[in-house]
Amino acid sequence: MDNTRRKEIYRIIEKDDGTNKASRVFDIFIFLLVIFSILQIVLESHKNIYLAYSYYFKIFEVFTVIIFTVEYILRIYTAKYKYNKTDFWSVIRFIFSFEGIIDIVSILPFYLPLAVKIDFRFLRILKVGKVTRIFKLGRYSKSFNTIKSVLRKEKEVLVITLVFSFILILISSILMYYVENPVQPEAFPNITAAMWWGIATLTTIGYGDIYPVTVLGKILASFVAIIGIGIIAIPTGIISAGFVSEIKNEDDKIK
Repeated sequence: MDNTRRKEIYRIIEKDDGTNKASRVFDIFIFLLVIFSILQIVLESHKNIYLAYSYYFKIFEVFTVIIFTVEYILRIYTAKYKYNKTDFWSVIRFIFSFEGIIDIVSILPFYLPLAVKIDFRFLRILKVGKVTRIFKLGRYSKSFNTIKSVLRKEKEVLVITLVFSFILILISSILMYYVENPVQPEAFPNITAAMWWGIATLTTIGYGDIYPVTVLGKILASFVAIIGIGIIAIPTGIISAGFVSEIKNEDDKIK
């Protein structure tokens, strides 16, 4: 009887497959709760709105945390049906999975101050954890699942691109440090500070807060900026091609 109940709960809390009405209602409910929770975080940043509706914000936060806590417990309770292992190892696998970590981090900012005394400044940082709730949408949104699938398939190529970008930033920052430091030591006091210039230039953002003034420095910056256009285009092209392939595969499955 217990296994039957657990299996039914699992069918409800897992992503709707189109055959379970209760699961569909649950998915929509959690999806909307996450959206309104993120909206709450945005509205709370407006002092006049927060002061006027702080009571309702607190009530909604308590309600949200209760729902997410119950959901987390139920996912632990039904983990064995997701991973097809023993209860213990299924629970361990869920707790340390990406989804499990997101679930616990999204509610931790509420419970931790109740358990231990926390400095106000650290509490503000801790509240950033609530933003991770947006990643919960990945369970209930087809678009998020498509993004995850594309990144998973193209992760090796993307990692290689990121490593190459880091090497290029490091080399250009070292060169720029030795070229510009004698002329403007305040702007390029060390290689670490020069890396900020490297990142801003390679990504073609160009904030303009740090820039070379020597002829050699300007030539180097020009090369880095031109190369940066190509570097940025590589992951963009990879992800775009991945999306086209993933959408084509989904269309083929439907047909």
